[in-house]
Amino acid sequence: MRHRWRAPLLAVASVLSAGVLSACTFSYTPTPLPPAPPAPQPTTSAPAPQPAKCGNPLASYDPSNPLPPPDALPSGSTMAKIKKRGRLVAGVSADTYLLGSRNPFNGEIEGFDIDMVKAVAKAIFGNEDRYQLKVITAAQRIPALEKGDVDIVARNMTINCDRWKQIAFSGEYYRSGQKILVRKGSKINSIAELGGQKVCAPIGTSSMDNLIKKAPKAIPVGADTHTGCLVLFQEGQVAAITGDDTVLAGLAAQDPYAVVPKQQAFTAEPYGLGFNKKDVDFVRFVNARLDQMRADGEWDKLYNRWLRESLGAAPAPPTPVYGRT
Repeated sequence: MRHRWRAPLLAVASVLSAGVLSACTFSYTPTPLPPAPPAPQPTTSAPAPQPAKCGNPLASYDPSNPLPPPDALPSGSTMAKIKKRGRLVAGVSADTYLLGSRNPFNGEIEGFDIDMVKAVAKAIFGNEDRYQLKVITAAQRIPALEKGDVDIVARNMTINCDRWKQIAFSGEYYRSGQKILVRKGSKINSIAELGGQKVCAPIGTSSMDNLIKKAPKAIPVGADTHTGCLVLFQEGQVAAITGDDTVLAGLAAQDPYAVVPKQQAFTAEPYGLGFNKKDVDFVRFVNARLDQMRADGEWDKLYNRWLRESLGAAPAPPTPVYGRT
């Protein structure tokens, strides 16, 4: 049984007017009725934000072949080299509760993203435990891949056009969205109400970029991680934290005085696993593994294990489109 831990610490008047009696006749001149009010328009919620479009880089990473078993990895492939080494090296977070955080009871780093690493390790080795985790900050994700310090990054990383120029991504494995976290009882309920307020987001993240773009009158405050933001929040140095709904759900679970107001996400944050650009074969291999997880229900099991309690029933897993656009 997995234990959840919490650190201490949303007129119809018909008018006859000018009735005039003349001899035995009665005549009247009707007063024009005021124009009818416009019919009420049906209310519709704003469409959900969509990810930025930058062509379709995924076209190069179509898993055109079935997933090979661990004992039949292509000779000379990136996967074969990883298997020869004996472990998959992954860059992850250790303080993003629900996604990748260290369990204080057993010292293990665990979460939804960590289980993605395990799924890839199982496809390579036939054993999900053949991996090594390297804890990195958000700002270190791309450099770690470019330098070859890690084989893969599984750290709630948003797929966007700028990052595609530097690294490769798997197909989308989770669709998040950016929201805000405030103190219980706060009158702030949306990003539009952050003007003049100090708001924290990690340095080197799309969350910080979106904060600056969408709340230009807010005062951005950077931290290395969302946990760093939580410390500033608990010390009263910032009025709010902004980030992906998955991350904020984890922060709120650790602080009884924090809440994520009921709000529609103001961005779309498609998560992808990150790779060095040269490892095209490895990206295709992982995409085939993700397709397998969507088809056999493994993705749903992982969502229910880590995210259902905080974010509700599992959505349909995102399905990448690999054809050229």
